[in-house]
Order: sequence, then C-alpha cells, then structure tokens
Amino acid sequence: QVQLVESGGGLVQPGGSLRLSCAASGSIFSIQAMGWYRQAPGKERELVAGTIRDGAGATTYADSVKGRFTISRGNAKNTVYLQMNSLKPEDTAVYYCYADIIATGFNYGMAYWGKGTLVTVSS
Repeated sequence: QVQLVESGGGLVQPGGSLRLSCAASGSIFSIQAMGWYRQAPGKERELVAGTIRDGAGATTYADSVKGRFTISRGNAKNTVYLQMNSLKPEDTAVYYCYADIIATGFNYGMAYWGKGTLVTVSS
C-alpha cells in the first residue's frame, strides 16, 4: 500500500508564511509526479502547484500563487514541499498532497491523495 501524509498547516496572519510537507511511503516503485491541490469552503478542488519526477523538470503553478508559493522535492524524492509566502485570506483552504505513483508490482501509475491539512489565513 501507498500512503501520503501531509504536515505543516495551521493558522497564520495575512502576509505570513507556512511550509507544507508531504511524504510518500509504502510499496513504491517510482513517483512520476507530486504536487498540491487545495479546496476552499464551497469551492472546487484546484491545482496549486505540481512537479514532475525529481522536480528538476517541469513545474506548474496556479496563477493565483505564482511568485508567492514554491514547490520543491526532497532529497529522498519521496517528499514534496510547498513554501507559501505572502499568504492572503483567500489562500485559506484544505491543502491536499497528491502523487502519481507506480506501486511495486504494477506497470502503470495511479493517483494517490493525502488526507489534507488545513491552512487558515486570518488576522
């Protein structure tokens, strides 16, 4: 089995920073992509940032977070981080880690999700 576990959410004032972490564990053959989605109350889940393979390749960001958020992969390559700076109240949401993983014994990738971590930006 494969699991994704997020950490780092919490309450922060507008203009502040938070760093989210996500670690993948289990029977992993390879990780094709990792990233972050978020879902605000009453809204659909949206892509925040994503990175392909080891992070040295393509990355993508939602327009609303460009220049403020930075996604990176850990040295072990099974972790992904989201550094969030200049946070705004509209960034308040549950943030979900996702990964496209080929599990051991399989020859195709599947999408895995963490349970989410709440980020609240408020004064």
